[in-house]
Amino acid sequence: MYDPQQFVAKHVAGLPRSGIRDFFAIVSQMKDAISLGIGEPDFITPWHIREAAIYALERGKTSYTDNRGLLKLRQVLADYIGKNFGMGYKPENEILVTVGVSEALDIALRAVINPGDKVLYHEPCYVSYHPSVSLVHGQAIPIATSAADDFALDPDKVIEAWEPGVKVLILNFPTNPTGGVTDRTKLEKLAKFVIEKDILVISDEVYAELTYEGTHTSIASLPGMQERTIFLHGFSKAWAMTGFRLGFACGPAPLVEAMMKVHQYAMMCAPILSQEAGVEAIVNGAQSVAKMKEQYQRRRDYITRRFNEIGLKCHVPKGTFYAFPALPKGFQGKSMDFCQGLLNAEKVAVVPGTAFGPSGEGFFRASFSNSYEQLIAATEAIERYVGSLKL
Repeated sequence: MYDPQQFVAKHVAGLPRSGIRDFFAIVSQMKDAISLGIGEPDFITPWHIREAAIYALERGKTSYTDNRGLLKLRQVLADYIGKNFGMGYKPENEILVTVGVSEALDIALRAVINPGDKVLYHEPCYVSYHPSVSLVHGQAIPIATSAADDFALDPDKVIEAWEPGVKVLILNFPTNPTGGVTDRTKLEKLAKFVIEKDILVISDEVYAELTYEGTHTSIASLPGMQERTIFLHGFSKAWAMTGFRLGFACGPAPLVEAMMKVHQYAMMCAPILSQEAGVEAIVNGAQSVAKMKEQYQRRRDYITRRFNEIGLKCHVPKGTFYAFPALPKGFQGKSMDFCQGLLNAEKVAVVPGTAFGPSGEGFFRASFSNSYEQLIAATEAIERYVGSLKL
């Protein structure tokens, strides 16, 4: 009997489905649920950015672009990165415009990983890191972070996790889902180690602008690191442009050239309307970003305070728009049960910590990219649910 399943590649058949998407398939069937689950700004893309896309369409900008992206976009990105991150990249051959940061990560891994190469990454983390490594036949090695140090990556744990064959270290600060940030001092120690061991860093910094305390530091800005770092960033979070699917990668020319080869065969180029909007976002979007960040910080302060009042121990995330509180006693090892119970009882959707790797067990992710009023309603419902538990 014909079985289409037999044609699915083994390494794809073995991939788990996204824990977030499976859970929200359930949520989508429930009317009137309050969702603190999706990692997407509740703000509509600022009007001046949308207008730039509309104007480009009116002018008939409907073609392919250079595989690397519009040169004018790469030029403003080079200026922006220099001013805000302290790194200098050549627009001509050290910047590649991609279809979101997800594509940038994928093609970075495909450009550098040979089968069997080992990749270190920290957990809990964005859901695609481990699967993306598996899809290029690499070996993913997780490094757990913990609530005890606000989920900041400890360089000593990287040193302990290292083993022969490690080629790449994936970093993500501020971190989805924990909001953890590794400070400059720790990054300097980490940089010294990766140089000593000749490791390439892929640094996903899509939440950099949503850093609430201190100044964001990119590891690529540290001495000796720009030449061994692929810096990833995008427009989805800080500029509220998720639907534009626009990201970019910066790095040494040979690595960007390798990524561009994969990109040109897989994607050709990012959509031109998104790129035109991206130019406007970079050149004139600072004020819009600042206003949204102010709202996120106000919501962060509220929701973390309320979680702690409810008895769900929660550190204050230093970046992103996610809180990552601990489950109540009695639910240790049962994050899916807690989230499912909360959804059924109070119609509030949060994401089980296990969606972000095994070390996320014992926690759940609550996005505060929702209105202040909805956060009040959600936390009141969570308080009722926790109070109803016989623990």
